[in-house]
Amino acid sequence: MIKAIKFVSIPVRNQDDALAFYTEKLGFLVATDQAFDDTQRWIELRIPGAETRVVLFTPTGHEDRIGTFSSVSFIADNVEKTYAELSARGVEFTGPPTKADWGTSAIFKDPDGNTFVLGSK
Repeated sequence: MIKAIKFVSIPVRNQDDALAFYTEKLGFLVATDQAFDDTQRWIELRIPGAETRVVLFTPTGHEDRIGTFSSVSFIADNVEKTYAELSARGVEFTGPPTKADWGTSAIFKDPDGNTFVLGSK
């Protein structure tokens, strides 16, 4: 039976720039960084305290996905606090956190314009 999601892939233009953003600004940790082919590396990142990993990789033919809305949602214990911390580190949000019946959320972008939801549990 399926037990979990191993990783999600985030399409990026420049792997070095993306790696710096995800590690320095978001605090992810490098699990794997190795050659994949002549043009890309396989960069797999760990989110501290989580089993699911993030891969900074763009499959050939999927370059048009770079800079689009992602269906990936990240969870924070305190969205407002995380929003303030990440904003101070230079992470771009589309607006401040909003509250709804189901929880609090904010949308942020990576350097390639990929957008993600930061939400509460």
